[in-house]
Amino acid sequence: MDKTLLLKHIVDELKTVHQSAIDAATRAYETATDEENAPEHKYDTLSLEASYLAQGQAQRVAECEEDLSLYAKLDIKHFTSEDAIALGCLIHLVDDNDNDKYVFLGPAAGGLKFQFSGKEIIIVTPSAPLGQALAGSHVDDDVEVHIGGEQKVFEIVAIY
Repeated sequence: MDKTLLLKHIVDELKTVHQSAIDAATRAYETATDEENAPEHKYDTLSLEASYLAQGQAQRVAECEEDLSLYAKLDIKHFTSEDAIALGCLIHLVDDNDNDKYVFLGPAAGGLKFQFSGKEIIIVTPSAPLGQALAGSHVDDDVEVHIGGEQKVFEIVAIY
């Protein structure tokens, strides 16, 4: 697995998310400042609500920029089967039903799913329950985690 290409793909995905956030923030700002949305009476809150939305969208843009910054600083390490799982590791898991799951332990953007080399990969952060369970584990270890109110067990098949 070419982790340099994987990291580039993650950054490209994050740039797409960032651009979507910029577009949403722009639309929210335009709505908040549009003359047609000026209050007609003291109970007309459309422009106030639009300004709250614009502020939230601007915050989302800042979060996306922070995510991009963290991934720009991430060193690519090629893990071997002897290494412990750490930040920047791609992990191949198998659950009790023999379903494959590929997880990238990243510094930010937890929950982002994307396709790479024919596999669906999800980013998990070290603060997430699965990230906490995986950190420091090794190939052939079993990890238990509570996800969505149920206990799941995953075997670590490989790391990259």
